[in-house]
Amino acid sequence: MTFWDGVLVLVAGVWAGAINTVVGSGTLVTFPVLLAVGLPPVSANVTNAVGLFPGSFVGAYGYRRELAGQRSRVITLGAASVLGAVVGAVLLLTLPPGAFKAIVPVLIVLALLLVVFGRRLTAWLATRGRETSERATKPLWVATLGTGVYGGYFGAAQGVLLMGFLGVFLRDTLQRQNGLKNVLAGLVNLVAALVFVATTSIDWAAAGLVAGGSVLGGLLGALIGRRLPPAVLRAVIVVVGVLAIVKLLA
Repeated sequence: MTFWDGVLVLVAGVWAGAINTVVGSGTLVTFPVLLAVGLPPVSANVTNAVGLFPGSFVGAYGYRRELAGQRSRVITLGAASVLGAVVGAVLLLTLPPGAFKAIVPVLIVLALLLVVFGRRLTAWLATRGRETSERATKPLWVATLGTGVYGGYFGAAQGVLLMGFLGVFLRDTLQRQNGLKNVLAGLVNLVAALVFVATTSIDWAAAGLVAGGSVLGGLLGALIGRRLPPAVLRAVIVVVGVLAIVKLLA
């Protein structure tokens, strides 16, 4: 990489760290940049995963007040995220590139529908005796597992998926759900990064730049995201999700 390539990767890391903390989909910023500076697709993907996980945990720390009282949820759903991440990372290393390309936009559309219509769906389920719960239910655990598989494989819009499922299955405020999302996404990124470090080559210069940028971005994202009203946060999630679909289909 040239000096300016490095600057570009660092700036992309800052933006990705911020957007991951507020919504998710930071991979759609850093992955194309890593490709643009010359990394092959698989190398860019694994380098990106290694670089982004520190920012995820910084973002989660920024939401520590919203995470108060969610220890049980973190443990239960965290187990699903870790297991899913291992499966997803192994799939990335064994399946042909592009194997999930057809299903990813469909998943994001589903997540956006859950974000937009989640409260109505929750009310409809309540009329049929299926109340949401303050605890991590089996359907939410399975949904989190599936999101972990996807996140370990690629990760773009993982946060959008998580916010959609948390909104439908978990009874809590949007900001507290976002804090939980940051922890779960961070666990997925960490586990995937460990698998990649142990099994394949990493461009450590690029990963270091992404990591440094994502840490700064995570701090900025927590500062901004925690102050967004629920309606605005939902709007941001929808906009980022639509952009993710456009980017993936381009």
